[in-house]
Amino acid sequence: MFNWVGRVIFTSTAIAPVGLTYAWATRESDNWGAIGAAVLAAVLTLIAVLFIALAKRTFERVEIQPKSVEAADKENVAFLLLYLSPLFTASFSEINWSLLGPTFFVFAAVVATGYNYHFSPLLGLLGWHSYKISDQAGVTYVIFTRRQMRATVDLINVVQLTEYVLLDVE
Repeated sequence: MFNWVGRVIFTSTAIAPVGLTYAWATRESDNWGAIGAAVLAAVLTLIAVLFIALAKRTFERVEIQPKSVEAADKENVAFLLLYLSPLFTASFSEINWSLLGPTFFVFAAVVATGYNYHFSPLLGLLGWHSYKISDQAGVTYVIFTRRQMRATVDLINVVQLTEYVLLDVE
């Protein structure tokens, strides 16, 4: 299990949409900066997809029987505020970077050290969903899957990406 690698990758993809907002906000005044921010968001998402593919092929598979299932995107409003924060000014040149920069890094640190790094709208656009599931012992995990989970199913084949994040290997 690549605990710290998974945390860094999923924290990066959770924060990557800020780059897309920056790209949109600066598309006319800073063309190269906008292109760089958009490419960075795409590269971070690609790294996460490659990590998922690697995990599916090489990590140890186990079976888990969920006792409960619920959507794991309840904190998306906080993420959306971060994503849209560069647009809250009349002009992009008026953004207070001395305030926004540290806010961004504190938010990234909180996401990375907590267990909120599973929310990634860019992976969501690629068909991945995240759910909170509890196993028979009562341990709660977040599971990345391409399937819609509305109720518990018999057994799910998974690999463990971080301490509490699983990947459905279908």
